[in-house]
Amino acid sequence: MILLEEIIRILPIHFRKELMTKINQDWSQLQEIRIRIERPIELVFDQKTLWLRESCPTKQDGQFIMNQLSEFSLYRLEEELKQGYITVQGGHRVGLAGKVNTSNGQVKAIKDITSYNIRIAKQKKGVADPYVRHLFRERYLNTLIIGAPQTGKTTLLRDISRLIASGWGNVSPAKVGIVDERSEIAGCIAGIPQHDIGIRSDVLDGCPKAEGMMMLIRSMSPEVIVVDEIGSLQDVSALQEAIHAGVSIVCSAHGHSLTDIKSRSSFSSLFSEKVFDRFIILQQTSAKDKVKQINDREENIIMLNKGGRRGEMDRGNPINLRNNANWG
Repeated sequence: MILLEEIIRILPIHFRKELMTKINQDWSQLQEIRIRIERPIELVFDQKTLWLRESCPTKQDGQFIMNQLSEFSLYRLEEELKQGYITVQGGHRVGLAGKVNTSNGQVKAIKDITSYNIRIAKQKKGVADPYVRHLFRERYLNTLIIGAPQTGKTTLLRDISRLIASGWGNVSPAKVGIVDERSEIAGCIAGIPQHDIGIRSDVLDGCPKAEGMMMLIRSMSPEVIVVDEIGSLQDVSALQEAIHAGVSIVCSAHGHSLTDIKSRSSFSSLFSEKVFDRFIILQQTSAKDKVKQINDREENIIMLNKGGRRGEMDRGNPINLRNNANWG
């Protein structure tokens, strides 16, 4: 299995057998491999956590992992070390923790690394298939995906990007510009996407979101811009500029509900101007499909997901979120 081989090669040889035994047939459910020096290795699955009790990595094991990640040249990872994570082949992301070096209040590097969090990147093609038609009305509608951590925001955003840039049904492919600040959407290595993000997509990898949106508009004339985890006032301002330039936006934000997002001061102008035409609300559930509902710009629920059964609301009598306390 290629994905597993991409991960296993990072780890010291003497850990691999126990790791493979623990993972067994649950590879598709594996989310993270968390390695802490002198403590047992932790395996985080969708519904459980397992420990490699016989495997307590040493400092030498940590050095082996860094050599594998850097290909024996820490200098080439200087910028990544400032960010606290490294993206490896396959789009997997390795988060780092340890002693932080700072200068004038700015992070310069992480040294004496004692924790490695390998986040497994598994593209799930088709997760956006049931929903993309709700995002298109002669053009792509400005859409905000809302979900708590690990509800699949990036997974859904990636698949929406793929469908828009490749076309679906009778809808032709559109030009998509992706600002991938944390290398999670496309998972680029040396600028080359490791995930399928569609034939008409262009990626600014490792670029701050606000600057990246403006750069794409000036240089790549996108019809749709895709960006993950907006939150700052700078992000919001750039997003509004992009929309005023005639570009459609599909983005995500951390939040537990639409009400939660609306309560944030940085988002107030987006709601007062009714910038978004669609809201996709995700939920924490053991089900593969994390989409709870889709709301229109008036916050009416237009699609409701109940136990894997998707129901569309009567367009003449939509449910209004503001008048229904059950749908926070």
